[in-house]
Amino acid sequence: MAGRFKETLGINEVVGKNANTIWKALIAEFIGNLLLNFFGCGSVATVAAVPSSFVLISLAFGLVIFVIVSSVGHVSGAHVNPAVTVAMVVTRNIGILKGVLYIVAQCLGSLAGSAILFGLTPNRIHSNGLGVNIVSPSITAEQAFGVEFMLGFVLVLTVFGVCDTNRFESKAIGPLAIGMAVCLGHLIAVDDDGTSMNPARSFGAAVIAGVWEHHWVFWAGPILGGVVAGLLYKYVFAAPQTGPVKIIERYTAVVTDENELKRLDGAEIKSSLP
Repeated sequence: MAGRFKETLGINEVVGKNANTIWKALIAEFIGNLLLNFFGCGSVATVAAVPSSFVLISLAFGLVIFVIVSSVGHVSGAHVNPAVTVAMVVTRNIGILKGVLYIVAQCLGSLAGSAILFGLTPNRIHSNGLGVNIVSPSITAEQAFGVEFMLGFVLVLTVFGVCDTNRFESKAIGPLAIGMAVCLGHLIAVDDDGTSMNPARSFGAAVIAGVWEHHWVFWAGPILGGVVAGLLYKYVFAAPQTGPVKIIERYTAVVTDENELKRLDGAEIKSSLP
């Protein structure tokens, strides 16, 4: 019973020989969220008065996520988002304890990023809110929740898709695909609620700006959307465990008999021998 309890909590992921690894991962999550809030929210703060700035903001958030995933993805998986982390916990990709530590690191990193942004920008820009998420008067809080649900859904669906260990071809484009999912979310929802997609990002900006109205929307929406996407991918869309032959069959128009492929492979090896 004790062993099962420890396994459920994921204690083995954060103690013993994994202690050094988990600290590196937490630092990576902290730095990732720091960069997200500094550069992403920085784009919002500096161009908020420009009506055509939505594309610039969307690209800034998408590009910084691309950079973060590319640089620290091998260290922590580059969740950089409680919605992704909760989805990973629910689908048992990581343990509960590791998930909690990740979320704490993410929130602290976002807070640090927003604090640095506050300290390095002129006072006239602070009135723009430094990227704080605010529900637009044109929609209700419930509608904003629905928007954030969809944003969390598409982001986590993308993350699970490109991280599927049985989809070898998706690994190279993973960081770009995740960055584009973030860019897409901002293109569609910046005018509605500033586009959160990330509870930690919203938390850091809210602390510095002191704005907490409808803050629950930016936690509940992305996390619930992410959980639904994670479960859907794991139990419906996940690529089956297959060998090289089946992968060829999946991604070519012509399905070749497995025995024939083996025969041809064997003949090719023989022909290459001296």
